[in-house]
This record gives sequence, C-alpha cells and structure tokens, in this order.
Amino acid sequence: MRKDVVPVSSPSPLPPLSPPAGPPPCPPARRVSLPAARPVRLVLCLSPVLLAGCWALADRPVASEGASRLAAADPGWLLAGAALTCLTWVAAACVRQGSLPDKLPPGLLLASQFAAGAANHVLPGGLGAHAVTLRFLRARGVPLDRATASIGLYSLARSVTRTLVLLAFLAACPARRRLGELVPDGPVPVPAAAVAGGALAVAGVLLTVVPPVRRPVTGLVRAALADARAVHGRPCRVLALWGGSAAMPLVQAGTLVCVGTSLGLGLPWEQVVLAHLAAGTAVGAVPAPGGLAVDAALVWTLVSFGAVPAVAAATVIGHRVLNDWLPLLPGALTLSALIRARAL
Repeated sequence: MRKDVVPVSSPSPLPPLSPPAGPPPCPPARRVSLPAARPVRLVLCLSPVLLAGCWALADRPVASEGASRLAAADPGWLLAGAALTCLTWVAAACVRQGSLPDKLPPGLLLASQFAAGAANHVLPGGLGAHAVTLRFLRARGVPLDRATASIGLYSLARSVTRTLVLLAFLAACPARRRLGELVPDGPVPVPAAAVAGGALAVAGVLLTVVPPVRRPVTGLVRAALADARAVHGRPCRVLALWGGSAAMPLVQAGTLVCVGTSLGLGLPWEQVVLAHLAAGTAVGAVPAPGGLAVDAALVWTLVSFGAVPAVAAATVIGHRVLNDWLPLLPGALTLSALIRARAL
C-alpha cells in the first residue's frame, strides 16, 4: 500500500530586524580649530616683546644715561665692541653643541642663543637662557633627561674654564694685589661654607631617604655620564665645548675693554679683563636679573684699580647697553618668531 507523501513547507525567512528606536549615531568628530586659541597664541608669542618694553620703561634712566655717554664715545671702538658681542652668541652656540652628541641645526641653534639673551632679563641667574635652550632641544627630539644633562655639562664647563682663565690672569697680572682690598674683613667664608655644607647634607638625605627623588636624579646622572663620555670621545665636540667655554669670558671682557677705551677709562686691557673676570666670578651666582649685582661689583673693582668713578660707571653702563640693551628687542622678536615657527 502506497503512502501519500505530505510535502513539508520550508520555513519562511525571518523579517529583517528593525533598527532600535533612538537618535541616529553621531558622525565622527572632526578636529575644529578654535578661534579663541589664536589670540592666546598671539599673546604668548608677543609676551617677550611686552616684557622687554616693561623692562626698558622700568630702567629708563639707566638706558638714557648709557646712551648719552655712548653718544660721545669713539665709534670705532664701539663697533669693535659690537662685533665682540656678536661673537658671544657664536661661542654660546658652540658650547651648547659641544655639550650634546646629537647634531643640531647651526642656524636655529644660533638663533636660539640670540633669543636666550632676551629671556635672561626675565628670569635671573641664567635660568631664562637655560629654559629657552631646553625647549629648543626638546623640539629637536632630545629626551628630557639628556637635554637637562646637556645644560648641566654646559654650566659645568663654563664655570671650570672661567675659573681657570681667572687664575691665569691672576698669575700674570701684577694688579692682583689690589683685589685683596675688595675682600671684606671678618670670617665671611665660614657662614658661606656652613650654608653650602647644609645644602649638600639636605640634598644627600633627600636622595637617600626619598625614592621618588632618587630615581629621576639617578637617571639624570646616568644620562649625563653617558653623554659626557660620548662628547669627549669626539675631538670636534671637545673643541666646541671647552674652547667655546674659554672664549666666552674673554669675548665678554673684550667688549668691556673696547667700551672703556672709547670712553677713556685709562686702565690697561689686562686689568680691565681681570676686573671683569673677578667681579663675574665673585657675584655671578647672585640671583639678580640683568646682571645688576655684577655691574655694581665691576664698578667697584675698576675704581680699586685706579679708574675715575664717573668714567668707570659710564664704562659699565655702556658695556651693559652694548651687550644687553641693544640686542634686547631683536632678541625678543627672534624669540617670538621661534615660538611661532614651533622651533621652541
């Protein structure tokens, strides 16, 4: 007997699921430049120029007196002093390059050192120049620890070579005996040594007891030692580091010699150089913007060597105008241009 085959109907396909109710998905966000960021960036770029203007207005009597004295000076010697001032930035750029194994662009490096001079009028003790250089090295891709170690090697080389040059002039110049009159009587080195010893003791305790302080300092020391070995393994870096460090105080003192000769200071050039080195070494660590403490000590030293007080003061003012005030506005503009070009 044949059984009827009952056809089995295939299941109907499921209807498509309807999208869930709700707002449609948001399109991917696009990067939109905020118009409000442009004025802020413009203010940051022009801030060095504004600070330079405020500084000039605050010390207007000093600037006007120095300009009046320089107007009656010998222009030939002033041009020679201006040329030596330009060599100061070249020497600083050489020392910066010599303190780092990486190759830096020479033009931007020289421009950064020119702009660093304007920054020194805002932050004391050379911190402005170090801050500009640190931003410049970071923009070139140098890690933070190696950039900081480079600044430390730069400062160490300058301090060591300046001391050696001062000792050489003390040994060769007979006027060194007059410097003893400038040292105040009394146990002055004892408090200074106590303060230095206390600072070293506190730093040692912090490095020993506090691990969050010890780790970055240890890494910084390792980076500094590694870069110092790499730098001193290349003769061109050694020449740039130590040769530039020795040239910087001599070039700066040469500018003072030119200004003093133009004003008729009446001292031999070796005494003027010795006065500049001694005054800068004695009070160079005083945190005063623009080197005001160094200027006061320099006038005092020149007078002790036999210069007329009025001429000595005019010489120091002229040196400050020629070395700092004339390049101040161009340096601030260069700093602003480097910020706008994202080189810092």
